[in-house]
Amino acid sequence: MLKINKIIILFLFLISTFPVNAHVQHYDKLNRIEFDIFRNNKQIGQHIFIFERSGSNLSVKSEINFEIKKLGVVLYKYFAQGTEYFEDGILTKFTSKTKQNKKDKYVNMKLENDEYVIDGSSYKGKVPKTYILGTWWDHSIIDADAQISAVSGRIIKQNVEFIGKEKITINGKIYDTLHFNFTSTDKKLKKDKKLNTHVWYDEKTLNWIKAAFDKKGKWEYKLKLIK
Repeated sequence: MLKINKIIILFLFLISTFPVNAHVQHYDKLNRIEFDIFRNNKQIGQHIFIFERSGSNLSVKSEINFEIKKLGVVLYKYFAQGTEYFEDGILTKFTSKTKQNKKDKYVNMKLENDEYVIDGSSYKGKVPKTYILGTWWDHSIIDADAQISAVSGRIIKQNVEFIGKEKITINGKIYDTLHFNFTSTDKKLKKDKKLNTHVWYDEKTLNWIKAAFDKKGKWEYKLKLIK
């Protein structure tokens, strides 16, 4: 038990002392990630990331698409596209458009003078460069004081708790993972605005493996493909 605790402490020390761009460069061989999205144990859609590189520049394109149906009738439809732009491992720009049924949301974000300038459907203003975009694939989000919503630009100040090391099985494959729980620090938020998400990262590669949260049902993101 003492040995495991030492490993955990070492891991947390490393993620807190690496510069942000070191985390992005950790994924320099990643090309594509696909997740199946489940609600109440029923698959309803997918979330896909595509990584494209040109010299020291990296773009990460993402697309989320799911539907909630009952008796064949579509009750809720969600589609989102976004692109992260990195230069030398630093996020310099992000754009996204989201359609939630008939409601449109967006984010236009860029790095200026060591701050992020955000024009979003829920937030407009400047935030520190240390805030992390909430797209989850980059494990540096573990060490951030706040995350920026990739849907609306909303600022979510967070507390991150390391739950422990766990073996999880997805599609017959066993992963050794590090389990974290992300929660909002602002207790005055409405229930539907509060962050309470469990995320699992692969212990060796630090790739995102799974996520789970409750919001009008039990939601899960499960890794389908990574290459």
